[in-house]
Amino acid sequence: MMSRVVFDACVLYSAPLRGFLLNLATDKLLEPFWSEEIQNEWTRSLLKNRPDLERENLELTCRKMDLRFPNGLVRGYETLVHTLQLPDPNDRHVLAVAIHSQSSCIVTFNLSDFPTTVLESYKIEAMSPDDFVSRLIQQSPQLVLRATWKHRSDLTRPPKTARDYLATLAKQKLPKTVAFLREHESDI
Repeated sequence: MMSRVVFDACVLYSAPLRGFLLNLATDKLLEPFWSEEIQNEWTRSLLKNRPDLERENLELTCRKMDLRFPNGLVRGYETLVHTLQLPDPNDRHVLAVAIHSQSSCIVTFNLSDFPTTVLESYKIEAMSPDDFVSRLIQQSPQLVLRATWKHRSDLTRPPKTARDYLATLAKQKLPKTVAFLREHESDI
């Protein structure tokens, strides 16, 4: 059964990580979800930190995500937000999206913002991208390898060798994932 997963803004922020995770979703390893608020959060942060980027290009990326995954954009969760309690009230919308989309996981680098004691009552867990992909590897190693190969093959500007691709993923805080992929470098 495919995992229903909410991507927090912090994992969508980086183009290589976003592309890798969404490519896993394209290969039906997971069903991704987000909201306009999550999209706005990562694009706003990226524009703040990278003034060389153009807002229109990031908005196009968001539209492409919404088109590629027509069920990915979650609406109607807003009434839940004020009922939720998290250490950072600004993260309540992420949990609300997860509840409304019936997701089982929030993929985030900010694990302390989503305490297990709060999430378990909703049957949701928070996982780092590396732990999440490692779980996918345990469940379907061949599908992860195939999706990784397809993603690397689609990168044409510039093209990346398997070694270059793994170096890029290593910068995304994915040590366990990269270790597995290095063992299968000829397959990616």
